Amino acid sequence: MRTETPDVIEKETNLSLNIDHANIIMVSNLVKKFGELVAVDDISFEVKRGETFAFLGPNGAGKSTTIKMLTTLLHPTSGKIILNGHDPVHDKDGVRKSLGIVFQDPSLDEDLTVLENMQFHAVCYNVRKDIRAKRIEELLKFVELWDRREDMVKTFSGGMKRRLEIARGLLHHPTILFLDEPTLGLDPQTRNHMWSYVKEINKKENMTVFFTTHYMEEADRVADRIAIIDHGKIIATGTSNELKSRTNSETLEDAFLNLTGHKIREEEASSLDRLRRMGQLWRGRRR
Repeated sequence: MRTETPDVIEKETNLSLNIDHANIIMVSNLVKKFGELVAVDDISFEVKRGETFAFLGPNGAGKSTTIKMLTTLLHPTSGKIILNGHDPVHDKDGVRKSLGIVFQDPSLDEDLTVLENMQFHAVCYNVRKDIRAKRIEELLKFVELWDRREDMVKTFSGGMKRRLEIARGLLHHPTILFLDEPTLGLDPQTRNHMWSYVKEINKKENMTVFFTTHYMEEADRVADRIAIIDHGKIIATGTSNELKSRTNSETLEDAFLNLTGHKIREEEASSLDRLRRMGQLWRGRRR
């Protein structure tokens, strides 16, 4: 019987994760503990290159903790992550260069203009100076904010700020766009426009989109595939139709409730507080 040391097992796991070129995100046996609390409990999943992938779950299910590990903000307790060929634990810079992120909590500098926010982000992400102005103009026109480029962000509505955050997140041509509750509090018209922008870029640049939302109809309409996490474990993965069929449900919301239960969940901190801290961590580590 062949006996393998942990080092050998880890090297083989690395190899098996790296050679799968069809998948841009590969997660294997991922665990995150905070003392005795197991926030993420041995989850494994893959996201295909160019896919729009919804990561759904009740409050406190482990969504934000998983995203923090994927985006280098938290160190896993154990398990493996490969994101666009990079390991977030050992190659944080490689991972961050691949990502665009739109947080639930606004992260714009409201005392700057639209243009100044975009220029600052371009410098942070080393967007080449010779293409910077063209890329900014292209994206601001794309989200219909070019005519407002000299306006202060603090004068904008919530929907306009969200559109600017999306433009900023796309500025450095990210391979993967993370959207954590991006449409929370937005009116239906703005939500529809936002997803139209994202899907167009997804098709145009083959950009992978990884998003969370509590709007089930949004996930139903937008996602190519869905993973549902609850109590730190992934309990179902598939297309919306597959999840509805599996649970004998007419809607994705019914399928979600059949899988996770009807009990209201409580958290130690509000999602707004958690994502505010996430945004602060991200901006601090980027400098």
